[in-house]
Amino acid sequence: MTITFSARGYELDSYGHINNSVYLNYFEHARWEFFRGLDVYSFLKENGNLPVVTDIHIRYQREIKLFDVLTIESFCFQEKPYLIFQQKITNNTTHMTSARATTKLIFLDTDKMAGDVPQEVLDRI
Repeated sequence: MTITFSARGYELDSYGHINNSVYLNYFEHARWEFFRGLDVYSFLKENGNLPVVTDIHIRYQREIKLFDVLTIESFCFQEKPYLIFQQKITNNTTHMTSARATTKLIFLDTDKMAGDVPQEVLDRI
């Protein structure tokens, strides 16, 4: 799944490019859009399954500047008990990769106990 958007002015740091912490927001936004695109967000909410990040590794490759048009590609797979996301930000303005991330999620139930990835999610990915 992919999403496309533009870098915004309030995300800039003192060097005039997007602050490194904003990349975390970009990747998380793409993961939620991934869940929405699979039409599992309402299932997760109704059943009290909450995806929680347990580990994230970001490889920053090139800067992003104001108004650059970005695409984030997201792919995921199960590695019990985790759902692993592989994501890449491509800067459509420069046609170069800006960052890559690997993120591990675990799902908590209503008692905040960790469990396997819900079958409903696996069936849709």
